Amino acid sequence: MNTYKALIALDVKLALRQKSVLFFNYLFPLVFFFVFAQAFHAERGAGMTIVIAMVMIIGILGNGLFGAGMRAVQEREANILRRYKVTPISPAPLLIASTVTGWMIFMPYVFVMFGLAHFIYGMPWPKSMGSILIFVTVGIAGFRAIGLILAAVANSMQESQILIQLVYLPMLFLSGATFPLAMFPPWLLVVTQFLPATYLVTGVEAMLMRDEGIMANIQPAAALLLTMVVGLFIAYKLFRWEKEEKIRNSAKLWLGVVLTPFLCLGLWQMHTKSNAEKTKTLQRQLSRSETFLIRGARIVIGDGSVIENGAVLVRGGKIAEVYAGNGPDPKTVNAEVVEAAGKTVLPGLIDVHVHLGGPAGFYPDMKSYDPDKMMLRNLAAYLYSGVTTVRSVGDLLDNILKARSKVNSGEVLGAELFTCGPLFTANGGHGTEYFKQLPAGIRENAEKQFSRIPGSAEEAHQQVDDLKKAGVDCIKVILESGAGGRVYNRLDPGIFTAIAQQVHADQLPLAIHTGEVRDVEDAVRAQANSIEHGSFRETIPGTLFDQMARQGTFYDPTLSVGEAFKDFAAGRIDLLKRSLVQQVGPPELLRGTEEAMASKDTEEIRASLARYPIDMQIATANLKRAYEHKVPLVTGSDAGNFLVVHGPTAQRELELWVQAGIPPAVALQAATSNAARLLGADAHIGTIRPGHDADLLVIDGNPLEDITATERISSVVFKGERIDRTELFEQH
Repeated sequence: MNTYKALIALDVKLALRQKSVLFFNYLFPLVFFFVFAQAFHAERGAGMTIVIAMVMIIGILGNGLFGAGMRAVQEREANILRRYKVTPISPAPLLIASTVTGWMIFMPYVFVMFGLAHFIYGMPWPKSMGSILIFVTVGIAGFRAIGLILAAVANSMQESQILIQLVYLPMLFLSGATFPLAMFPPWLLVVTQFLPATYLVTGVEAMLMRDEGIMANIQPAAALLLTMVVGLFIAYKLFRWEKEEKIRNSAKLWLGVVLTPFLCLGLWQMHTKSNAEKTKTLQRQLSRSETFLIRGARIVIGDGSVIENGAVLVRGGKIAEVYAGNGPDPKTVNAEVVEAAGKTVLPGLIDVHVHLGGPAGFYPDMKSYDPDKMMLRNLAAYLYSGVTTVRSVGDLLDNILKARSKVNSGEVLGAELFTCGPLFTANGGHGTEYFKQLPAGIRENAEKQFSRIPGSAEEAHQQVDDLKKAGVDCIKVILESGAGGRVYNRLDPGIFTAIAQQVHADQLPLAIHTGEVRDVEDAVRAQANSIEHGSFRETIPGTLFDQMARQGTFYDPTLSVGEAFKDFAAGRIDLLKRSLVQQVGPPELLRGTEEAMASKDTEEIRASLARYPIDMQIATANLKRAYEHKVPLVTGSDAGNFLVVHGPTAQRELELWVQAGIPPAVALQAATSNAARLLGADAHIGTIRPGHDADLLVIDGNPLEDITATERISSVVFKGERIDRTELFEQH
């Protein structure tokens, strides 16, 4: 043990005398620290976390590959190792001393970086500092081992420099240490999963931004530990005391052996893609960490109040402050200024009734329609349109849960998604007609994913419980029995009661699809959280609206789908010509629907819809009566149905409401704070107030005077990220 201590002490002294050691361990990464801090505007948010991750990895690479690899060759060439040989000692103490020395030299720099980040750039001290130090220690040990292998197989100083550069440069430029991984194309991102430094970058970033512990990064930590063990063993076996001792070129293949753990990890990542997904979510989190001040705008808070000239400070993805007037000097809050004179800032709009898997029309070849891909694209279309939150009220369960996971994690950019999952209906009830034309095997799977048809109260209880465990955000039940050319079986009252009781017991919101007054009566009696559609053919009594108001049942009239069905039946395609629809609608969908409407292929469908009794005057009168009776209102469009194209749906619903006589302020509140309350998310979305998510829609004009201004979008902010709307569809 004394030998190890003496060698470590001597090694540290010798190392600190070498300018190259000081350069690669301190000066070189410190230069990058300040350059990256400036480039990432570290003073404005969490950019400092990625700066620390990048420069830390640059330091570890230099410490391991140059500090261990090049220095060992220098000592052999200078005959220093020959002197150790005659003491005599084995190579083991020298290798261990080199590894420990690297750690002792580098760790002070880690604390220097965190000190600079905290005192100069205001970054909080990391909560997971212990895990970071452990992870950095493992990283240093792993890369010192790689450096010692390089030293062992290099026959000369010149050869060692070539070998080190061959390993160092790819890791420097492809691991995320100098260029963010999010900039890389997908194929190159796959390549990066074979580089040890990549896992150091993502691991440190996750510990800084997500407060992850070492166990969340156990795979790369274990691979680095294995690299250290294998590397030290091989370096021991190949160790040479004198420069005259040459080694065969084939020995250089041992470098591949020491990197085998990361070859295996890279192959595993090609299969799971978990680290690539982690990279995307970390980059998204970074994009949401900026600090900026939107000033000079009219601010519609979302709860009915308005600031005619105000400012909103966004920091770390949240609304930090809301000011009357221009707000503070941007320099005092380290914020970038976004001038918004003549514009209005609204909370992101919310559509509480969509079917993400619904195509909304016809494609030239419907066999090419991929629900998984289109769900994600549709969520991007909503975000493009300033609709930052949507609720699915009837989609294939596995597909919608997968889509929710991708967008809500930030892996894919799209509107925040809530889902009811499969809908509850009767055998032969509404919702069962959609898959009748499919082949038997496909039809059975689709029906299983899309609907629940309980045969008893006990089965109803179990099915609700199962969906609760699956993670749905609400439960939707169909009561409508149809009319005209579309008549369906109605859900048994006893089973409906059992469903409602279990939904309330599981503390889930209950959404009820209604078609006539008796449906609304049953839904209100069951204490539904929301009435979907109300009625397009019967006048809902005022007493029923009074009861809804007393118990806080939300009313979602979905005027958009009524208008669309009437237009579709009449062969009109005006809804497809709206500017935002033209911008977000898939071109093949718009073209295919227009062609289908002009052909005889859709005559039967249009005739069927024409027989269905939809009276827009009754529907709008019901909405007005609900408003007059102080029923809480929310906006839903039923997007995915014919001509209700995913995207600017809330805007069209608002326009129809205002045409029906609803004040613009009331309509806007329905599409923001009221909708957030229905979703149980009003603690973080729906209003512009400190602490809420920075989901903001900036528009040209005043929607309180002209509701169509909601379609004149200037910019969209989502979770604090200023969305580049032109690139939203490039990710799909």
